[in-house]
Amino acid sequence: MASTHSRSARGEAAEAITYRAAESERDRSAVIKGEFTSDTVFEVVRSEHGFTLRPVPLDPPVHKVFPDDESESDEATGDERRFVALDGDHVCGYVDTAYEPWNRRLTIVDIEVAGPYQGRGIGRTLMRYAVERARECGAGHVWLEVTNVNGPAVRAYQRMGFGFCGLDTTLYSGTASEGETALFMSLPL
Repeated sequence: MASTHSRSARGEAAEAITYRAAESERDRSAVIKGEFTSDTVFEVVRSEHGFTLRPVPLDPPVHKVFPDDESESDEATGDERRFVALDGDHVCGYVDTAYEPWNRRLTIVDIEVAGPYQGRGIGRTLMRYAVERARECGAGHVWLEVTNVNGPAVRAYQRMGFGFCGLDTTLYSGTASEGETALFMSLPL
C-alpha cells in the first residue's frame, strides 16, 4: 500500500507527499520531535451515564514540546509496523502501530507530523493507513492514548470517529507532563 497525494496548502505550490510502509532503516529510525499548540484542555466530567470530555478554553494557549523519550526500548507487545509520509526523501510524518492478537487491538503507539507539515491532512492520511492495517489484521478496534492538553489531537481523533473510552490520572506522574490526564480513545471497526 503506497500512494502519493498532492495538496496545495495556503495557496502555495502543490507538493507531493508520498505515503508507504517503512522500508529502510532510515524510515524506521526517523524521529520527529512532538510538539503542539493548544487553546483547549479537555476535562473529564463524570455524569450519570459515565464520563465525557468537556473542552475548556485556554487563554493564553499553551505550546508544548515533548521531551526526548527516556528509552529507545519501549515495550514491544505485538506485531509492529510503521507507515511514513515523505516529502521527497525526507520523512515528514509517521505512525507507529502494534497489533495485539489476544484482544484484537491495533494500538497507535506514536503518530508525529513535523511542525511545518501540520494542518495539511498528513496525520489523517497516516491514520487511514493504520486503520487499513487494523482491518487487514482482523482487529476489532484501534486504540490510542493522548494527553488531555493536546486539544488539536483530541479534536482530530474525534473527527476521525474515535471515542473517549478511559483515562489514567497517574500515567504521567514523575514526568514533564505531571498533572495532565491520559485520555484513551478507541475506534471500533
